[in-house]
Amino acid sequence: MPVESGNSAAARQAKQKRKSHSLSIRRTNSTEQERPAIHRDMLEGQDSKLPMALRSNLLDLFGQIEREFENLYLENIEQNFDLREIESLNERLAGEGQTVDGGDLSKGALKTKASHSTSQLSQKLKTTYKASTSKIVSSFKATTSRAVCQLVKEYVGHRDGIWDLSVTRTQPLVLGTASAVNSIKFHPTEQMALTASGDQTAHIWRYMVQLPLPQPPADISASLDDDVDFSDKDEADGEADGPNECPTVRVASTTLRSHQGVVIAADWLVGGKQVVTASWDRAANLYDVETSELVHTLTGHDQELTHCCTHPTQRLVVTSSRDTTFRLWDFRDPSIHSVNVFQGHTDTVTSAVFTVGDNVVSGSDDRTVKVWDLKNMRSPIATIRTDSAVNRISVSANQRIIALPHDNRQVRLFDMTGVRLARLPRSNRQGHRRMVCCSAWNEENQACNLFTCGFDRQAIGWNINIPALLQEK
Repeated sequence: MPVESGNSAAARQAKQKRKSHSLSIRRTNSTEQERPAIHRDMLEGQDSKLPMALRSNLLDLFGQIEREFENLYLENIEQNFDLREIESLNERLAGEGQTVDGGDLSKGALKTKASHSTSQLSQKLKTTYKASTSKIVSSFKATTSRAVCQLVKEYVGHRDGIWDLSVTRTQPLVLGTASAVNSIKFHPTEQMALTASGDQTAHIWRYMVQLPLPQPPADISASLDDDVDFSDKDEADGEADGPNECPTVRVASTTLRSHQGVVIAADWLVGGKQVVTASWDRAANLYDVETSELVHTLTGHDQELTHCCTHPTQRLVVTSSRDTTFRLWDFRDPSIHSVNVFQGHTDTVTSAVFTVGDNVVSGSDDRTVKVWDLKNMRSPIATIRTDSAVNRISVSANQRIIALPHDNRQVRLFDMTGVRLARLPRSNRQGHRRMVCCSAWNEENQACNLFTCGFDRQAIGWNINIPALLQEK
């Protein structure tokens, strides 16, 4: 009968203790899985302003963190137990002058191994905490965005990507989208639209929008008449439900010429008696609307222009270009036309827009957005850094919220100090599926106050709960 040595017996005893301890850990974990249900029952009896769905989601996430930390804690206890067993065995072997597998189990080696194990555990704790916290923050932000930013309506019908869109400033509210042309802007007060095109021209279109009159209530007494032929009535209803043709304006009232390249953008000056156009011929032109005559040619950019914008209350124009600059043109004094050049970006300036106050907001392919003060434009007062190129931005007039459409299909909202407020929801079922080109605010309609368009051939109307958005800030 083989005799078991003292060393083998001690090793077997330590192995059995570790096995028993690991089994107790698994039993503990199985009982702890019942905690979330108990905590959720307790949560329902507590007062909170958070929706129950959000509270339940947060509770589940915190429960996951608690269980992960508990597992790590128990693992740490097990490692300390193993370390003590090894040290005890080492002392016994050292007293007998023996070694295991030819190796010298010195205390220094054991301490080094223990230190390495502790370092790994610490790193694992940090990684787990960071991942769990990031998951909570992302979930909370997504829930908040869904609560304050909701998709209202999708506008489809174009056969190609939509480059630009605009909303009228007066009643009736009209949304205009530009696909075969590069930009569209509505007149400040009249039913006219200004478009810029790739055929080196800009056009002014007059349109007439008449809202449908309310229909009188149906006479239900006719339905009680026994002589009514319901088969004829069904046929009539089927014809009424046929496709409705939208009114089409095929002839422009004014054509503006003089450019030698693609006209990429156009806008109305305050008052609506003059317009400005921006072109790939590196120039911007100022036209008189009534006579269609060229009033001024604004030159100075070194590369193609990408956008132009006018101030809502002053005779100011800002043009942006691929030369990484944007220029401010001042026409407030008829005898002096000053220009200021601003170099704050490292790539194409895709757009620069005015706010109602004394600010200019510029966006660029360098993935930054900068906020400038017109009174002191030596350096930006705020810089927003993003993860994707920024396209044609817009700023709400009342609350001055910046909407940033990106190449990566995202639309983000920031305030004028550069604080991120929200991200518009996007999934396989809603939101843009390709690059978002432009955004436009419409604060006259609270139910649908932000519009976006993109290369997915659709425009989307959004409801932004601005009070809730600012409260979350």
